[in-house]
Amino acid sequence: MQSIYQRIEHLIESRGMTKKAFCENLGISTGNFGDWKRGKTTPSTNKLIEIAGYFEVSLDWLIVGRGSPSTSVMEVRENYGTDHMQETAEQIQASSLTDDEKDFIREYLEFTEYRKYRDRE
Repeated sequence: MQSIYQRIEHLIESRGMTKKAFCENLGISTGNFGDWKRGKTTPSTNKLIEIAGYFEVSLDWLIVGRGSPSTSVMEVRENYGTDHMQETAEQIQASSLTDDEKDFIREYLEFTEYRKYRDRE
């Protein structure tokens, strides 16, 4: 089974990038990147989201290797086939998401706001 680092390394190589260029483009220190390689640490949630967006791959694939790396994270709301549900978004959130899932979504929203703000500058 591949590690997160190995999947990131695969993406870097498939783009013909150097690891140094990757680190510079995403603001990652080479020391942190080396720690990922040695398994000493793993990327933060925000950094994983940024890496997935940068390479246009799914978080599922990047984090656990599930699915295909070519499936990108959608930034525009799409129809997810839930139109038939009568519950409101609040009811769904309250009834079916774990606290960790809610925290992840909040963090993703904060990151998206940050990225939009950063890109305007």
